Amino acid sequence: MADFGYDVSDYTDVDPVFGTLADFDAVAAAAHERGLELLLDMVPCHTSIEHPWFREHPDWYIWADEPNNWSTAFGGSAWSRRDGRWYMHSFYPEQPDLDWRNPEVVAAMGGVLRFWLDRGADGYRIDAIDRLLKDPQLRDDPPASEPFGLPLREDEAKLALTMSRNAPDTGEALAKIRAACGDDSWLVGEVYLPSAKWQPYLEHFDCVFAFELLHAGWDAQLLHAAIEATTRQSGAAWVLSNHDFGRLVSRFGRENARAAAMLLLTLPGAAFLYQGDEIGLGEGPHEVRFDRAGRDAYRHPMQWDGSPSGGFSEGRPWLAPLDPRERNVERQRGQPGSMLSLVRELIGLRRVLGDGFELLDAAPGVLAYRRGSHVVAVNTTGEERPAPVRAEPRLETVDGAFEDGLLAPHAGAVLVCD
Repeated sequence: MADFGYDVSDYTDVDPVFGTLADFDAVAAAAHERGLELLLDMVPCHTSIEHPWFREHPDWYIWADEPNNWSTAFGGSAWSRRDGRWYMHSFYPEQPDLDWRNPEVVAAMGGVLRFWLDRGADGYRIDAIDRLLKDPQLRDDPPASEPFGLPLREDEAKLALTMSRNAPDTGEALAKIRAACGDDSWLVGEVYLPSAKWQPYLEHFDCVFAFELLHAGWDAQLLHAAIEATTRQSGAAWVLSNHDFGRLVSRFGRENARAAAMLLLTLPGAAFLYQGDEIGLGEGPHEVRFDRAGRDAYRHPMQWDGSPSGGFSEGRPWLAPLDPRERNVERQRGQPGSMLSLVRELIGLRRVLGDGFELLDAAPGVLAYRRGSHVVAVNTTGEERPAPVRAEPRLETVDGAFEDGLLAPHAGAVLVCD
């Protein structure tokens, strides 16, 4: 628990703070009874320093006699000293990186992947997979010769980051992950790279997260450019907020949250809605309580009802609910105009949107695209803007979002074009 569970000390059990393997079995069974598939969050690049492997199989990890210039995701050297040598950690010192060029590591992790699939999981979100393989000679990252394409810390942006991650033979390790999981498992990769560098990840995974869209900002021109770049190939998993980068409401403003949800859920392919965004949950206080990187604010629990605990647990959550009386599932489920109702309608609409996709020219401040016989138009500004087509609205973010060919401020509409 040095990194909210991303430092795994046992890959084939459940931490007692969360429950038991029997609890997992019950969750998997309940999901499958409802026609849902269950993905687990798999962390293959590193373990906890408390994992028995680190003591019993030190050769399964990356070591050096002297540190190089590689840095961690949180800043500072990616090397810590132990027993006269230096071990590598892409994240915190409590998270030593595994050596995926060691066949024993590949075999052990293959067993882990199969363990949960055999127990009822249907696939995985694969964490930080672009850091799976590094330069085998542990050479320094050279100076950057071009922009990375995604936001970086100032010190990271000065380096090309070609040695500390995304090695040329990454595809060989990805192929072994796919082989362990089988073709029927659904795999999505957390690949912190621009879409132009998604190969070879898409050769072995079903999709990867489109971080270009997440970081674009709420501006029609920037969103258009990010979507255009990302849809040059299939395989985008769309995301506008998560546990690392903040909540949709706080990132884009509460006035834009409904339009942002429409954007997220009407793009082609997989969409990931961060828990709480469907009820408009905002961020908590920006203070460090558990996460040293300051991400506690994004991680407050889901609010299911108006009780003091938000209905999240019979126990006491690590982080307190924020505004459960004002914002919860139970309250919004019966309100036709609620954020939850809009999200449910958008999810239902995904079943009838066409397979095709075409970005459209639109007025300044308007993002628009065609999905089969439907056109989605989103106004990212605080003023009325003309829509790119005149048609009947099938779904609006608020009543009156589309009238007389105009989009209301901060609003969006799905239009039917016969």
